[in-house]
Amino acid sequence: MKLIEPNLQTQNIASNLLLTPNGLDEGRLLKVLGSIFTHKVDYADLYFQFTKSESWSLEEGIVKTGSFSIDQGVGVRAISGDKTAFSYSDEISERALLEAAAATRTIARQGAGKIKVASAIQAGSARSLYLPNDPFTSLDATAKVKLLERVERIARAKDPRIVQVMAGLAGEHDVVLVVRSDGVIAADIRPLVRLSLTVIAEQDGRREVGSSGGGGRYDFAYFDEALLEQYASEAVNAALVNLEARPAPAGPMTVVLGPGWPGVLLHEAIGHGLEGDFNRKGSSAFSGRIGERVAAKGVTVVDDGTIADRRGSLNVDDEGHPTQCTTLIEDGILRGYIQDTLNARLMKMPPTGNGRRESYAHLPMPRMTNTYMLAGDRDPQEIVASVKHGLYAVNFGGGQVDITNGKFVFSASEAWMIEDGKLAYPVKGATLIGNGPDVLNRVSMIGNDLRLDSGVGVCGKDGQSVPVGVGQPTLRIEELTVGGTA
Repeated sequence: MKLIEPNLQTQNIASNLLLTPNGLDEGRLLKVLGSIFTHKVDYADLYFQFTKSESWSLEEGIVKTGSFSIDQGVGVRAISGDKTAFSYSDEISERALLEAAAATRTIARQGAGKIKVASAIQAGSARSLYLPNDPFTSLDATAKVKLLERVERIARAKDPRIVQVMAGLAGEHDVVLVVRSDGVIAADIRPLVRLSLTVIAEQDGRREVGSSGGGGRYDFAYFDEALLEQYASEAVNAALVNLEARPAPAGPMTVVLGPGWPGVLLHEAIGHGLEGDFNRKGSSAFSGRIGERVAAKGVTVVDDGTIADRRGSLNVDDEGHPTQCTTLIEDGILRGYIQDTLNARLMKMPPTGNGRRESYAHLPMPRMTNTYMLAGDRDPQEIVASVKHGLYAVNFGGGQVDITNGKFVFSASEAWMIEDGKLAYPVKGATLIGNGPDVLNRVSMIGNDLRLDSGVGVCGKDGQSVPVGVGQPTLRIEELTVGGTA
């Protein structure tokens, strides 16, 4: 077996946790993979996982919920051509592995295959993007509750119109080990924490909501006093702004998107359409268009799983490939897709380290990590000042997109009308309606203020959820359809 793990300590910890206590070693794992290759398959892998997770929620100063869970298991996958067989077990043992391996052989072509052993250690993987710490050891239960009580008090003290505060804290300690039929063993230890805050403000019988939060691949000590103050200020400000909001007008108009979290529109309307499976099947609006202009000049979009401590970052993906920064669109030209092993092989392209799965009980597929647009050279204030009449979208709530044609609908949770180059008044009920590829070509100004989101993103695809990051600079988009309530 060839080791491509960014940290030998991590691989040892994963083996001691997932293999040794269950009587497994390299020889037994090769035996399991060998049993799959008694039939003619192209590739196989074993995915071991141990996950601890917990969550706390506080409402009206009372702990409403608290949960803790431990889960572990192994997924066994075999690939033959474009067919995949998959079996999983929450028991980690040689017997369970052999039974799962026998189930995966059902897709194999007639004839025998053999294990292909890697001939060399893969380069460029010696990195550690986050500390392999267990977040659960950083604070005890009492301290976690006090943390939530503290952020609630801070939020209530911001304004007397705040009548309700809800706070949540979640943490995860994830240990994975991937064993592949090409001879590669890779491991990762992934901490993940998140704090969420929602407030309700009331004035003259009207109630409005504001929210904030963040996190990343840290332990709970990440949430210091300054960060709690920031989250409380953002949530309270959003609620108070919405108290003054007027009904949003409707119709085509110039739209300015703020930096950071509004990049979720980029993620949904464009990012999913650049995933390899949709393009291999020809169901994406971007299928077969590599080398073509798909966006305005100056638009460069990347998917980068290598940013330190970010929610969407991974040392290796769930197939054991090192993550990387993949340029998807460069100066408006489509350069590539997001790939996992299966789709990359079938499309005759290299994998990009984007094979991700929700757990050992799920199949990997091409998924985004941290997807964002690079900064331009325009001052954000200049961009707003250039608009005579339009909408400034600060934050987004939910949205929907059709991958086949890129059409999307997104609701703005905070937005302002722009009149004569100035923010005139906040509006409520604004939705953005458009087509992802079309919107990319309507970008006319790109700010120099690239910002990533605070660490709250969760991406859903085919019933699986994984943590992701988004981001963008301030953008001016021409003639985007706005749905409103006025």
